[in-house]
Amino acid sequence: MIRKLVMALLCCIGIAQVYGQTVSGTILNERSEAIPYVKIIQKSNNKPFLSDGKGFFQIQVSDLNTEILVFSAMGYQKLEVPLMGKTNLTVVLLEVAQDTKDVVVVGYGTSKTKELTGATSKVKGEDLEKMNMTRMDQALQGQVSGVTVSSNSGSPGGSANIRIRGLSTFGDNDPLILVDGVVYDSEGLNALNPSDIKSINVLKDATAGIYGVRAANGVIIVETKNGAINRKPSIEYNGYYGVQQTARKLDLLTAEEYAVIKNEAFAFGGQALPFANTNLGTGTSWQDSVFSSAPVQSHNLSLNGGTLNTRYSIGLGYFNQEGIVGADKANFGRYNARLNFSTDMSEKLKLNSVLLFSSDMRSTLPENGIGSVLYNTINAFPNEPIYSSPGTFSYMEEVSDIINPIAQMMNQYNWSTANKFVGKEEFIYEFNENLSFTNRFNYNYANVDSKVFSPLVWYGEGKYANTAVNADLESPEVEIADSVFITRGAAVYEERSTFLDLTYESFLNYEKTWNETHKVKGTLGASVFERKGQSLNGVAFGIPNNSIDYADISANTAQGGYLNNVNSWEFKERLLSTFLRAEYAYKEKYLVSGILRRDGSSKFGPNSRWGIFPTISGGWLLSDEAFFKSKSIDFLKLRMSYGVSGNDQIPNFAYRALLNGEGVYVFDDLITQGVAIGRPANPDLKWETTRQFNVGLDLTWLKVINFTTNYFIKNTNDLLFQPDVSALLGSYGPGGYPPIINAGDVSNKGWEFELAYQSDKKNLLQTNLNFNLTTINNKVVSVPTGVQYIPGASFSVGGDVATRFQEGYEIGYFFGYQTAGVFQTQEEIDNAAVVQEGAQPGDLIFVDQNGDGKINFSDDSDKTNLGSAIPDFTMGFAFNFKLHGFDLSGNVYAALGQEIIRNYERQQPYANQLAYVIDRWTGPGSTNEHPRLTTGPTNNNLFSDYFVEDGSFVRLRNLQFGYTLPSTVLRKIHVESLRVYVAANNLITLTRYMGFDPDLGSSSVLSAGVDYGMYPQARSLMSGLQIKF
Repeated sequence: MIRKLVMALLCCIGIAQVYGQTVSGTILNERSEAIPYVKIIQKSNNKPFLSDGKGFFQIQVSDLNTEILVFSAMGYQKLEVPLMGKTNLTVVLLEVAQDTKDVVVVGYGTSKTKELTGATSKVKGEDLEKMNMTRMDQALQGQVSGVTVSSNSGSPGGSANIRIRGLSTFGDNDPLILVDGVVYDSEGLNALNPSDIKSINVLKDATAGIYGVRAANGVIIVETKNGAINRKPSIEYNGYYGVQQTARKLDLLTAEEYAVIKNEAFAFGGQALPFANTNLGTGTSWQDSVFSSAPVQSHNLSLNGGTLNTRYSIGLGYFNQEGIVGADKANFGRYNARLNFSTDMSEKLKLNSVLLFSSDMRSTLPENGIGSVLYNTINAFPNEPIYSSPGTFSYMEEVSDIINPIAQMMNQYNWSTANKFVGKEEFIYEFNENLSFTNRFNYNYANVDSKVFSPLVWYGEGKYANTAVNADLESPEVEIADSVFITRGAAVYEERSTFLDLTYESFLNYEKTWNETHKVKGTLGASVFERKGQSLNGVAFGIPNNSIDYADISANTAQGGYLNNVNSWEFKERLLSTFLRAEYAYKEKYLVSGILRRDGSSKFGPNSRWGIFPTISGGWLLSDEAFFKSKSIDFLKLRMSYGVSGNDQIPNFAYRALLNGEGVYVFDDLITQGVAIGRPANPDLKWETTRQFNVGLDLTWLKVINFTTNYFIKNTNDLLFQPDVSALLGSYGPGGYPPIINAGDVSNKGWEFELAYQSDKKNLLQTNLNFNLTTINNKVVSVPTGVQYIPGASFSVGGDVATRFQEGYEIGYFFGYQTAGVFQTQEEIDNAAVVQEGAQPGDLIFVDQNGDGKINFSDDSDKTNLGSAIPDFTMGFAFNFKLHGFDLSGNVYAALGQEIIRNYERQQPYANQLAYVIDRWTGPGSTNEHPRLTTGPTNNNLFSDYFVEDGSFVRLRNLQFGYTLPSTVLRKIHVESLRVYVAANNLITLTRYMGFDPDLGSSSVLSAGVDYGMYPQARSLMSGLQIKF
């Protein structure tokens, strides 16, 4: 019996020696620091293991002599270790080289910075997150050369314009934005939480042509945060709370100054003085009443981690911002949820899944236009109180088009809510280490609800905004038939719109290197993009009690429903594409890349539905040449690219004739409703085409300084216009429009510079500095045949056209009279070489542009170019210092050489004015800058350079000071990291512009730089906390 037991024991020992030999060890980096959670694979059977949090591992192997272990960890080079009989190992993993770490996302793949042949820029998510901005586009301002971001509105949830390398088209200049491969409209960026962003990659030149017809305005690729393989779960909270205020108030007249000025103006006009007593003191500060302090807060919670085969990142976010104008009447709130999940389903098959959900709510006030709240605030009379009696607003009855802004805000009820689901399901199958196949399905669904309640309101006798007939809020009556009247009452408008984008993409990626000399990369694929939307809206009258509590269509009491109305629309568009990219590198010194894409778009007619977009690019690494002997220059590369891309951003069905005109006909003396052509067809309509050339240089000096420069020429042809055409086409009836045609060309040429410094990681003081500068020359090369110019924005109410699209000038340049001072005496007028009809002492002197000896006010012959809203230079500077746990970071942005039209002053006798009029002309020698004030006829109010200001500015956009507690202290309370900070946004703005905010954008290229009293960006002071477990 004992013998049998001994034999069995020896057998078990033998089996254990063969099948269960133990190997253990520790995994370290080059600094002898433990690397946690390293993935270990037995090469004989592909069985995976994981080291612990201190880099220790212990596994069973079948054969100590032949087994090979493969070690891999993020940020380190993969290492194969033959055991060769060893049972105790010390494994040292080498960090990945910097050029390998610095990977840029390009179309349908990635590329190392060293291999890039195009003009691309990358922004880290942490740099955006520090800005504490509402929207991604706002945080992108000043971060990248060649990218200009201007604010359309500083109101909560307000949008911004992103322009890559200038204005290229008369229409939509927005770049293509992709979030995890999903197409995003710029208007939909409210839904994206900046804290969810991992990185932003900007494709600026022709290499963006991999996206074909949508790439003419550049491409922005956004990656959201994801987890990491072999990482224990970590929980992170990041939040802040702050207070906002207006950064500036206008220098307006006080009540006493106002009374003196208006008396003088009425006297010059030969009218009775409006004020018998000018001793009125300060009066009402309408700005102090309209502007207020408002809170802003953000809270984000994330969970990140990964196992042997899976990584995950889950995020929840909440953001709320009240307006510095209107408080809760101008509010934006957002909830976000994010799931980024990736798993190895097998050795060769990988699944990537992304889900982004957002729900945002926004309320708004009238803004950025004549009649807006701030427009009325600027022009309201300072001698008028807010309330004429308790509970009754003052009316300012002297004028019809200026209303009490406080009353206006009280009667505004505008809301919108948007729920958005964005996702990606992606399968990647790796045939081998060289070839992979990706199959991707993307979706973007949005449900948008909006409601506008219009109560019966009374702002005073004759006011344009009145909806009631008197101060008792009696409803007006509407005649619906001969002598038949019904009561209109309060109204409510409601709309629900849904949008759905679906994208199917499949592509192959191939990469192989032969003899460390020849490297080939290729991408071949196809995609189908479909977008559809639909909307149903209605308006109902007779809302009970004139109350917001009953503001719903279902509650309307409209008599017979005669005034109520409904409307709807729907659309569908589709884009079919195939694409090919081939890259070759010889000894990683000589690089060449070619792109070919073919697109077919349903937006264009059958004669021009398909297009081909080629790109060629190349690079030369001079620093790898044998003749390159510089000891200080570590890296030097020349790049060049040329290619063609397109722009299909036009309305759907633009090539077709639509029966949306007003078809009202008379048959047998009866008015009959029918149909009529609204816009004629153009079956030859095609996309705008952009041809772009780029030459660039990349340089690294002393391993700490990086420099990049690009020179580009960007020409856009076949611009999409809707010019006036002959009435013989039948498009001049009621509701008719001219056809959309291809005509006109625009050119952009410019330089980009980027300079970055990052100190050695061993330094006690860690320093990171980034500077970028861009200069762009924009020019309209041609306009449609027979069209001299296309008019843009108007000056004042019913005034001259102030901006134009015209050959030989910048898009949207300002066109008006040039001034040369002020006439001082009648003798000067009589002896002037140029006749200026109607001129009196104190009037502006206009320059005779055509040299005919007189100023022509009946045509444009004496008008000239007065500048434009396009800056000559844009600059960004970011800095970050770290020392002993303390950190200081900031971001500065500058736009130099841009002009702004001061269009927020109502040219009306009783309107308030800026305090510069105190220095007006009052007699010979008093001033040569500001003209006399009068209520009489004068040409001083015609659009001229007197109303054009230098809009250049330098702004400290963000400043943040923080402290990170030492890890020795945090370990005791089981916290990985903890940082507290204080921050300020828009802290300082240096400018000579007199308006609220010189950072002035517009959704229309021909309205850019025209200030109607823009809702300014707020100055914010915040404190925040970042903690990670």
